[in-house]
Amino acid sequence: MRIHLVDGTYELFRSYFGAPKARAPDGREVGATRGLLRSLAALARIEPVTHCGVAFDHVIESFRNDLYPGYKTGLGLDPELLGQFELAERAAAALGFVVWPMVEFEADDALATAAARCAEDERVEQVVIASPDKDLAQCVRGARVVCLDRLRKKTLDEAGVVAKFGVGPASIPDWLALVGDSADGYPGLPRWGAKSAAAVLARWEHVDRIPDEPRDWGVRVRDAAGLAATLRERRADALLYRTLATLREDVPLAEAVDDLAWRGPRRELLAELGAELGDERVAAAL
Repeated sequence: MRIHLVDGTYELFRSYFGAPKARAPDGREVGATRGLLRSLAALARIEPVTHCGVAFDHVIESFRNDLYPGYKTGLGLDPELLGQFELAERAAAALGFVVWPMVEFEADDALATAAARCAEDERVEQVVIASPDKDLAQCVRGARVVCLDRLRKKTLDEAGVVAKFGVGPASIPDWLALVGDSADGYPGLPRWGAKSAAAVLARWEHVDRIPDEPRDWGVRVRDAAGLAATLRERRADALLYRTLATLREDVPLAEAVDDLAWRGPRRELLAELGAELGDERVAAAL
């Protein structure tokens, strides 16, 4: 059994910026939803898919906004994109996939929870998280839980995570805490970059284990004294950023592994959606 877990929010954003614009009969912009539907249908044809869940950020804000005011929000997003979130969820459901619309948590948290849950099932040969989001690299476990960048057709297993980031999956939240993540709205620590963070974390694994004094680090890093000074002054910030970057595995998803079984599209819903989107080809997507 192979489980596919799809980052629906990423797919919607990718379609919004990559697919042709299109108007529904009622005048709404629906090009991203059409693109997402075609993309998910292609996934089901190519892989092939037998078990699948698709997670969406039903709203952009989450519990992390209560922890850090600068965390990402929906402010500034094009209303024509925001207006398609609910349509995108319906499109994934019409294709017959289990859909997780997240409100308190984020889509990535749902994917992390589902990946951990599925990996515990001995019947599951592999869990494939279909997303290039670097946050999700922390979910990778050997070759059993992997990330798939569909656009570049690259699969990232644990060795691939180390090759790409310089640290293992367990250190990804710490690496992000030091380097920062502009997409999520937290800046990381001054002076710290991808290479310095990887070098130090490869030795110490987690931010809270890094000694105050650079002479105790056991690795050679450029401007170690400056990096250490920043970390001493801003360690609390780094620990907060790590909390923001750490995906939750306790999202209350209702579905067990068997509930993710894909039995094909829901033809009636697809036909209705096609009429709403002004695209009769939707009914024949799969």
